[in-house]
Amino acid sequence: MAKINLFTPTGQKKTQLTASDKIFKAKLNPVLMAQAVRVYLSNQRVAQAQTKTRGQIDVTHAKVWRQKGTGRARHGSRNAPIFVGGAKAHGPSGEQNHSLNLSKKMKRLSLFSALSQQFKNDCIFALEGLDKLEPKTKKFDKVFNKLTPSPQKILLLLDKPSLNLQRATKNLPFLTTSLSQNLNTYQVLNAKKLIFTPEAVKALEAHYFKK
Repeated sequence: MAKINLFTPTGQKKTQLTASDKIFKAKLNPVLMAQAVRVYLSNQRVAQAQTKTRGQIDVTHAKVWRQKGTGRARHGSRNAPIFVGGAKAHGPSGEQNHSLNLSKKMKRLSLFSALSQQFKNDCIFALEGLDKLEPKTKKFDKVFNKLTPSPQKILLLLDKPSLNLQRATKNLPFLTTSLSQNLNTYQVLNAKKLIFTPEAVKALEAHYFKK
């Protein structure tokens, strides 16, 4: 079984939590993790680029020059794409669909692979007693600075939403909170440190291995 170091808010190491090998000691699959990250980022993308069609260009629709006798190619109006100020040929419409799909099994395996990689790199530990702290930003900042000096990109994982904790940590630029059962591969790989509450570890295991 995987052993996750458990700390108190004072930064003191207390004991170790026992966690599932299937989640924290799974086989690493870099290709699948890269695919999961690509799918996640693509699904966050919103099509905003849009160009005007010939019908949307505000120019005269009179014929550019007479059909014959000029020695030049025949043209209808100045909203054609070859003219400066004309329409864009085959441009984006703003309705592009960038969404991609990943099977449920692949999502699960990529998440376990990412968690196992972070566990192998000693980037995962647990923290108890957060619910007993006074919900003040200064208090929580002190706690996380004790655990990880000069903290950067910490992902704090909970088993259920906590309004007090959210208020106390929302102004900490290095900290993001999430529910462990909603965790995805991108979040895991994007964080420098992952901090679970003991309840969050159990919630993660219960979510994927329901009895």
